[in-house]
Amino acid sequence: MILEGTILAGSDFEPVEGRVVVEDGEIQAVEEAPVESDDIVLPAFVNAHTHIGDSIAKEAGGGLSLEELVAPPDGLKHRLLRQTSYEEKVAAMRRSLQFMYSGGTATCVEFREGGVEGVRAIREAADGLAIDPVVLGRETIDAMRLDEADGFGASGANDAEFGEERRATAEAGKLFGIHAGEADPSDIDPAMDLDPDFLVHMCHPEPRHLARVAEEETPIAVCPRSNLVTDVGLPPIREWLDRTTVALGTDNVMLNSPSMFREMEFTAKLCDVTATEVLRMATLSGAELAGLNYGCIEPGREAKLLVLDGDSDNLAGVRDPVRAVVRRAGTSDVSEVVG
Repeated sequence: MILEGTILAGSDFEPVEGRVVVEDGEIQAVEEAPVESDDIVLPAFVNAHTHIGDSIAKEAGGGLSLEELVAPPDGLKHRLLRQTSYEEKVAAMRRSLQFMYSGGTATCVEFREGGVEGVRAIREAADGLAIDPVVLGRETIDAMRLDEADGFGASGANDAEFGEERRATAEAGKLFGIHAGEADPSDIDPAMDLDPDFLVHMCHPEPRHLARVAEEETPIAVCPRSNLVTDVGLPPIREWLDRTTVALGTDNVMLNSPSMFREMEFTAKLCDVTATEVLRMATLSGAELAGLNYGCIEPGREAKLLVLDGDSDNLAGVRDPVRAVVRRAGTSDVSEVVG
């Protein structure tokens, strides 16, 4: 396979006119050459934090606090999930996965409620689809131990101790992620004491937390649109980018469309970040957080790629393709998702 156009190559997404050569699902070469195509070729997105089970309750709970919306075990989300049949949850998650892939997302890092049944439900929802979610089981160690699970996704250190879950996940050689610092800083230190593979949200760090994250090089998945909806305040993304790997996620489908285009535009226009940094957050950083060999167009990487129509009504006349992808592009501009 050969893809031609403006290639956003390498970890800095340098625009290169030319082609990407793909063989057996792997990028073999990036060749600079004159081409006639107006397409823009970039890495497919990695949505670094999702909860897609609540696809059954989009826009439910307007005006509720974060705790009222999602706190286990009796937040609105959890009550609605208990009231919904397995079949309905699978069907709703499948539609969200299809939507994400149509918008250029190769994978999502899913914190999957429902224990063993929840993990099996998302695998059933994804069966036959091109998108391949990274599934972190929740609620029970048995959910993490399933062959279908890629790790454990903890709610927060104020909800439980999670020491046993962390030890079991480490023994299994799987990912361990945990929410921290979403509403306040009280759960950041106990979360970090678990030596997680990554943290989620981190909206309210104190100076010692900034230093500790930098020292321990703990990656962070941020979800700024969700934080705005739940009124907890935006994460200090500039501070985190200066200290560690930062990836971008869309969080609960109940609260936000799982569109990385929307998340990128929101982040770029509201936060002190460059377009290149935002695109890296939406691709390579999420892949690194999840231990995946894509998110960057360079030889040896898996060919998880996104092709945009650079001659669409929205993108025709673009002078800065990276800025355009981050601040302007949308699903309607997608020509092809590869891989």
